[in-house]
Amino acid sequence: MKFCSSCSATVELYIPEGDTLPRFVCSTCHTIHYQNPKIIVGCIPEWKDKILLCRRAIAPREGKWTVPAGFMENNETLAQAAARETLEEANARVEIGELYAVYSLPHISQVYLLFRAHLLDLDFSPGIESLEVKLFDEREIPWNEIAFRVIHDPLKRYLQERRKGQISFHEGVIDQPSP
Repeated sequence: MKFCSSCSATVELYIPEGDTLPRFVCSTCHTIHYQNPKIIVGCIPEWKDKILLCRRAIAPREGKWTVPAGFMENNETLAQAAARETLEEANARVEIGELYAVYSLPHISQVYLLFRAHLLDLDFSPGIESLEVKLFDEREIPWNEIAFRVIHDPLKRYLQERRKGQISFHEGVIDQPSP
């Protein structure tokens, strides 16, 4: 950051009085510019025993598969964000269920939340950020083509738990980038 978004003056990086971390502070109006993690919200959309995945049309990991997910917007709930992302990426309507997993990704300053969801119908198609959307049986999921570790690991765990009939909430940290 070089300039203040409030008055356009230059900013300096230092620890403001009463704080413990370096912040960008305006040299003129003294506005402190906090930079906080981004919240990513997604869901595991199910239809019977199948999972809806989207093949990404955008970077990063263009051409790889993922569940519908993206950045939470202002003025929406977590569930609304998950439903909106599913509609945007797969033109699919879902009923959002319980929160399944929360992951901290400190290396990229993100927090990732993943819900369970039920497809309301089979009327889905690629959205602007997807090349393709498809329902996959567990045996058909292209595991080597999953875009992100934060999708791969919880999805694999979810399917294992679903087979056992013991689905439970998970919280974790992924402190390295996807391969």
